Order: sequence, then C-alpha cells, then structure tokens
Amino acid sequence: MLKVAVIGLGDISKIHIPAIQANPNAELAAVCDINESLKDTVPGVNFYTDYNEMLEIENLDVVHNCLPHYLHYPVTRDCVDAGVHVFQEKPLGLNTEEGRALVKLEEGHSEVKIGVCLQNRYNESFEMLMEIVKGGEYGKVTGVKGLVAWYRPKAYYDVKPWRGKMAYAGGGSMINQSLHTLDLIQLVGGKIELIRGSVDQLLDYGIEVEDTASAHILFENGARGLYFSTNANPENSSVELEVYLEKGKFIIKDSILTRINEEGKKEELIEDAKLPGSKFYYGASHAKTINQFYNCILQGTHDYVHAKDALVSIQMIDAIRLSSETKQSIKMEG
Repeated sequence: MLKVAVIGLGDISKIHIPAIQANPNAELAAVCDINESLKDTVPGVNFYTDYNEMLEIENLDVVHNCLPHYLHYPVTRDCVDAGVHVFQEKPLGLNTEEGRALVKLEEGHSEVKIGVCLQNRYNESFEMLMEIVKGGEYGKVTGVKGLVAWYRPKAYYDVKPWRGKMAYAGGGSMINQSLHTLDLIQLVGGKIELIRGSVDQLLDYGIEVEDTASAHILFENGARGLYFSTNANPENSSVELEVYLEKGKFIIKDSILTRINEEGKKEELIEDAKLPGSKFYYGASHAKTINQFYNCILQGTHDYVHAKDALVSIQMIDAIRLSSETKQSIKMEG
C-alpha cells in the first residue's frame, strides 16, 4: 500500500484526489496548501500548510505536485531529496533550463521515480493512433497538424495572477493550454530538426504571456508539422490532431479517432473514455496515468513518463519563442 500526499489544492487536485482514492494500492494520507481555508477539503486526511513539515512527519511513498508552474521544480526537488517518489503535473518546468535540471535530478536519484502527468498519451484514441503509426500498414508519417482553439476570459488571469506572468507561468497558451498537443505532435512526428514559430497577444488583457502561438515544424525524417494554439477563440473548441501517412490520414477530434479512407469517407475507430462532471479537455486518462505510475513503483518497472520524456515539449516552446523573437528557424537541441 502506497502512502500518498497531494501538495496544492487548486483545480487540478480535484482530478488527482479521486484517482488516488479509487486506487486499491494507495492511501491518501495527507494534503498540503498554504491556504488554511482549504483545511476541510478532504475530510479525514491530515492537512498541512508547510510541505517540508509534511515530508518530515508523514512517512510518504508518493507526493503529487499539483502546484503552479514556478513551484514544480523546487518542490519536486525537495521531495526527491527526501527520498519520496513524485508524480508531477505538467509542465516539467518553466523552461528548458529548469527541465534539464529535473532530468539531472532524476538521473542522480535512481532510487526515486519522477513521473510527469502528460495524460493525453494514455487517451484511447492516441494509443490506437500510435499503434497504427508504428504498425507501418499505412506507411511513414509525412505530416502532423495540431490545433488548440480555446477561450480564456480576462477573469481567468485576474483570479490567479501568476498565470499571466512569465516568471511564474513560463508562458501562456503554449505551456498552459496546449502543452499536451505539442507533446503528442513530437511523439507522432519523431525527432525535430527545425522549428519556425510566432507568438502573439490577440487579447488586450495586459498580461505578459502569449495568448496565441503558431509554428512550422520540420522533423528529421522529412515530415512536416503545423501547430497552432490560441486562447482568443470565442469558445473552447475540440483539440484536433491530424496525422498524414503515405497511405492514409487519421484525425483525433471530439475525442474520437477517425480514419479517412481513399474515397474521403470517415470511419470512426475508437472514442476516449469520459470523466463525468469534469472539464471536457481533461479527459479521463489522469487515473490511467496515475495508476501506471503507481504500478511501476510497486513492481520496480520504468514504463511511465519520465522527466526526460517530458523535456521535448518544453524545448519546443522555448524554440518557438526564440524563433518569434529572432524571426529565424531554430535548430532543436538533442
């Protein structure tokens, strides 16, 4: 039985906590947040306002880091230094530098696992898509398109000001709303050679972070990619991931994987499981991702999303931002 704690009782913790409580191999022993008014959020569970005190008192196996972006690295580092496994929400870090520090932290503590919550990798639609791509029946990947057109009102940034500040969020629509899509693009397309990107603010919110970003991606295998994300859409539209193969085309939209046949007709292949009462874009794969991480801890295996696996999407964001500033294509680092 794994003794588990959650640090940070914001929106995303409401997805993590039920998943922990539903796992027969886990016990939610403690939660931590600096806001004392959240003390009774999880009845029957020890509450702390200082996570270092919690680490000292509780004999924990796993901590879920559900804090704002700027606290991902320092809090995960402290937990790892205390010998506790960490399941960390995305993003890996504020930028590539912080991401590399987390990778180094993971490499330096082989006895401790750091799992990153890139749960869309475990969506049924994407799992099937990757099986199709790897199977080779439709040939090689020639192109990938990822679109995230959502809406965030000014109040979204006003209620939690850290979201609009680079030093605390590390970015806007790229790192907060569409990081998962960037992650899936690079998984499908393979190693990236060059990125040419642009970031902008289409909304007059007076924030530091971008609300819109786009990029053209050249993969080392010759495939090309298009990425676009915005928080300036009139409403939250379905994320779209379109994959072009030599002998076919596949689309994930509305959480359904569809094949476009030679006549242009659509054939629905599989639909993602849904999480009742949750935001549609959260999907239902948090629990799958958490359970997989727990199983790896219990069985001593390594089939989870490591820090090094989550680094590429952060590198993509930094490359897009640098490209926008320099008006040049950026070569991706290995």
